[in-house]
Amino acid sequence: MNESLFKAYDIRGKYPEEINENFAYIIGKSYGSYLKKFLDKNKCVIGMDNRLSSKSLKAALKEGLLDSGINVVDYGEITTPMHYYTRYIENTYGIMVTASHNPKDDNGFKFSFDKLANARGEMIEDFKEFTFQGNFLDGNGKCEERTIKDQYLKYLQDNIQMNNKSVKVVFDPGNGVTSTIIKDAIKLFPNIEPIYICDISDGTFPNHHPDPAIEENMQMLKEKVLETKADLGIAFDGDGDRLGIIDENGKFVMADQYLIVAVRNLINKVENKTFLCDVKCSKSLIDEIKRLGGNVYMSRTGTSFTEANTKENNIPLGGELSGHIFFNDRGPEICSAIYAGLRFIEILSKTEKSFSQLLEGITPYISTPEIKITCPNEIKFQIVEKVKEYVKEKQYDYLDIDGVRVNFPNSWALIRASNTGPNLTLRFEATEERELLEKQKEFTELVNELMK
Repeated sequence: MNESLFKAYDIRGKYPEEINENFAYIIGKSYGSYLKKFLDKNKCVIGMDNRLSSKSLKAALKEGLLDSGINVVDYGEITTPMHYYTRYIENTYGIMVTASHNPKDDNGFKFSFDKLANARGEMIEDFKEFTFQGNFLDGNGKCEERTIKDQYLKYLQDNIQMNNKSVKVVFDPGNGVTSTIIKDAIKLFPNIEPIYICDISDGTFPNHHPDPAIEENMQMLKEKVLETKADLGIAFDGDGDRLGIIDENGKFVMADQYLIVAVRNLINKVENKTFLCDVKCSKSLIDEIKRLGGNVYMSRTGTSFTEANTKENNIPLGGELSGHIFFNDRGPEICSAIYAGLRFIEILSKTEKSFSQLLEGITPYISTPEIKITCPNEIKFQIVEKVKEYVKEKQYDYLDIDGVRVNFPNSWALIRASNTGPNLTLRFEATEERELLEKQKEFTELVNELMK
């Protein structure tokens, strides 16, 4: 087992070179033992996405769990948010076999040790250490198979408040596991006029990579929105916990921009006017929250951290640039991309404005997309520490909760180590292109020099 596969908030790697059935069995034996030894649990839930390797990995995982003596409730092939909902209704913890938005040949495990979110930070480190020690329990657990579909659909229906206005929406599940539930979900809302693309469940993701945070993966959705004159286009990632949006003009809307639409809609309806964003989000979102009289809670990147912070601080809405959106003002928050998408459709159903018009009046900034520089896992955090030393020497204003976010009067720069792959992630934003290019040049050259 390779220690580097234990990331900051999950376990991921290539199948079968790094993640295989033997690996899955050990994780199951370790997880079941950990729950029984330290968390006084005798039951856990499991699920899987639709990747080709998920079925055999789940079978091996389940065998390991049962051999630890813990009882297992197997919910089969489901989205990650549906798995989160099984944790909620079963009042226990669990493991989801998925590699989220990663390429088709990857797989892994998202797992929990509390009711806030997936394991994160020190939880992962503790579990890794326990796993490599190998002091597992032996037993003969029992398995029960159940379904969650009907309860999950009721959760969606009970927590959405549509108006009667018709809204035409193109949905792109990217052939991910959301393909298995999206049509049943949308049928619950007669005002939605749906159009579907890439809607056949296929773990090889034949049409495009299932990551809606990257604009090039949204080309088919853009074209379909324009062709059908739809009001909105919504895409989901491979396991259904992230969404991306295309407006009625076929324009890619970044998550920190559509969060502004949500904040504007919500701020006068909630008592707590604090909203969460991660360190990668645009200053335009921060400016808008403050302009509306709200407060900003900036979190480190990673759905486990942002979701836990949203719940722990009773924040009504949080989100990340990657497209994880946490609506926490109605029913239980389970990081469902389908639910988040329905909330944006709900907003459109109650206004005469188009989605692009709902984005008017935002402070204009010029932003780069996320820039990924390949960097070995062994040195990426050292590089970030060296950047921090440079920033200190320059006496720049900075935030270091996740990498280094350097703040200037009219711009900012972010340099952080990816928690899911051998990359450094950079992002830059400024009010003028000249300054944007200057900051990008300064820190890109610095990183490249340090990597030598």
